[in-house]
Amino acid sequence: MGLLRAQGIAGRFIGGICLAVLASTANAQQATSTNRVAAKTDWSVFVEGDPKECWSVSAPKDTVNTRDGRVVAVRRSDILLFVFYRPGAEVAGQVTFTGGYPFAKGSTVNLDISGTEFELFTEGEWAWPATEADDAKIITAMKRGAQAVLTARSGRGTQTKDNFSLLGFTAAIEDAEKRCSG
Repeated sequence: MGLLRAQGIAGRFIGGICLAVLASTANAQQATSTNRVAAKTDWSVFVEGDPKECWSVSAPKDTVNTRDGRVVAVRRSDILLFVFYRPGAEVAGQVTFTGGYPFAKGSTVNLDISGTEFELFTEGEWAWPATEADDAKIITAMKRGAQAVLTARSGRGTQTKDNFSLLGFTAAIEDAEKRCSG
């Protein structure tokens, strides 16, 4: 069920906001795209008009890549954690992560928010919670937490650990939600 939800959202997400963000910069905090409307400490807010989409996004503060227990250097594209809204598709508060590489087939991503753990399902380079209820739980935890750590495995067997600051998360998500309400 979770993967089917992710597949349906993937098409809408990839076709819309993702390309705009990823094309703008390798670092979400340095985005110069004209659709960036606000910066809230470690999180940015973006808006698109047609179709109407709003999202908050952040890049990791640090990342560690290991293989066989050893730290390795690997090439990854953009690593971003999003929460987005798309009123026309009835998407409100969708948590999405891109790790910058194709995840191992059938794997999941572990999301640890200040000690509370969640599971994200993967497809290609994208990961999502299984249900809208899980999105809501994750967002609540992110509002209360200080950091989010996402641990995943690539198709090549590399384990990645990406640490995201949650400073500014609440302000950014509330701004994105407000901009896409009504």
